Formats: sequence, structure tokens, C-alpha cells
Amino acid sequence: MSQYTLEDLASIKQAIATGELTIEKDGRRVTYRSMQELKAARQEIEAELQQQGQLNRRSLPTMTYAVFDRD
Repeated sequence: MSQYTLEDLASIKQAIATGELTIEKDGRRVTYRSMQELKAARQEIEAELQQQGQLNRRSLPTMTYAVFDRD
């Protein structure tokens, strides 16, 4: 199992946000075949970082909905 870093996760997230399938780091280039493969890589990195204790569920983005009632 590889030792991923928070920088690796940031690179993957940036690629997803921009629609890029190629990531270059430290002179090495990785090209993913599809956005689905890139998202799977993100999930793998997040899972490993959680196991390493570098990332916890609270640091992942969440959504909260507000509900308002009229009295």
C-alpha cells in the first residue's frame, strides 16, 4: 500500500474540479482514463489518509440543510 499525502489528495481534487485527467507531480505524470477512475483514486486516497489519521470524517465536505417553519 502506498503512503499518500494530503498534497496528493489536493492534486486529485483539483483535477476533478477542472476536468483534467492528467496530474503531474515531482516530474512524474499520471493520466487517468476517465473521470470515474479519477474519482475512485480520490476515494482510495481519502480512505488511506483516514487510516493514517491524517484525515477524519469531520474534515471532509458535508452538506447541511436548514428547515424553517412558520408558527
